[in-house]
Amino acid sequence: MGITSAIVLYAVLWFVTFLIVIPFRLKTQGDVGEIVYGTQAGAPHEHGLKNKAWITTAIAAVLWTIIFYVVVSGSITVRDIDMFNRMAPEVSEPRGTDG
Repeated sequence: MGITSAIVLYAVLWFVTFLIVIPFRLKTQGDVGEIVYGTQAGAPHEHGLKNKAWITTAIAAVLWTIIFYVVVSGSITVRDIDMFNRMAPEVSEPRGTDG
């Protein structure tokens, strides 16, 4: 895995994780009962985005490490997830005689 693909993988994992983490412990204005004029009751009252960004960074780092290890070690390859057998069989090197 190249450096660019490693960075892109981390960025994608970070944003997907962030979108999952945002709704946790979200207090809306309707929940608190303090609705600001001109906003919806579902607008956040306390969002805590800084803490959620740090939590997201930690979770994404763990996920990235696991996926990076799987890709680099070759324990799971593209051929393993080829459900429709569209890839040709892997060609092994012919064994020659020494000498």
